[in-house]
Amino acid sequence: MRIAILGAGAWGTALAIALSRQHHIMLWSHNALHAGALDDTRLNPYLSDVLLPGTVSVRADMLPVLRDAELVIIATPLNAMREMLQIIAQHRADVPLLWACKGMESGTQKLPHQILADELKGNTQCGAITGPSFALEVALGQPTALVLASHNLEWACTTAAQLNDFRLRIYANDDVVGAEIGGAVKNVLAIATGICDGLEFGLNARAALITRGLAEMARLAEHMGARRETLMGLTGMGDLILTCTGELSRNRRVGLALAEGKKLDDVLYKLGHVAEGVSTAHEVQKLAHAQGVDMPIVEAVCAILNGQIKPAAAVELLLARDPKVE
Repeated sequence: MRIAILGAGAWGTALAIALSRQHHIMLWSHNALHAGALDDTRLNPYLSDVLLPGTVSVRADMLPVLRDAELVIIATPLNAMREMLQIIAQHRADVPLLWACKGMESGTQKLPHQILADELKGNTQCGAITGPSFALEVALGQPTALVLASHNLEWACTTAAQLNDFRLRIYANDDVVGAEIGGAVKNVLAIATGICDGLEFGLNARAALITRGLAEMARLAEHMGARRETLMGLTGMGDLILTCTGELSRNRRVGLALAEGKKLDDVLYKLGHVAEGVSTAHEVQKLAHAQGVDMPIVEAVCAILNGQIKPAAAVELLLARDPKVE
């Protein structure tokens, strides 16, 4: 299959490497200089020394990439997804499409599938590719399990089978809302867990924070029509555990640095990557308020990011909340 991957960051490049084991991959970068360097050196600086296979073509011109694709995967940060969809709508509105973006759109609180509904009406062969996955491990060929979530379950099953191999397991699901809520909220909770770890509150506190965070995630998702079992699977619990505990987690690293008393702007500058949890936290907070869903951990993270409360005080307030029936 000819697959176009839009976005040559860490995740887009990792997917290109993994999927090139079975498919012809065209990798697009919005930056011509980056595309040229990646094509020449076959190295993405975000992925250490992992070489991009010679069979993967790298382009900075999107239209030829779209024209030849049998499947398009959007692997940009979420804030670029709408622009990508607008271009696709003009040139290949009916192309089968996946998005690997996680989070909520700034200002609208929209999930990726809602952005797609705005810009690409009528395309029923589309879905989210999500789940517990660090780009570097995928690029290295280490075993990873993902979920392809689509309202069109038949198409999801067919496409998952086409993309699946022994190192990259793809499971089909039709609960798009649950999959996307899990992918968005877990990044916010990873910031909270990083703060907890940075303050050396211990493993017991970490376990409590992750577990109660999962409850918050499930409350919001169920309120929006998702199935609870989705949040107990790869795109909920699985992604949450990985992002909250893994050393490669950008959002966890943000929390660790905030616990040291560093300023958010300095933390993000040094990180050098997009940490989706920072922008997503405020959108999740707004959505929770609008939906009347109680999310105290998200509230605490937003207060810390806004400089309204110190990290230690926020965690202590959370731990001091009146216990309820679980």
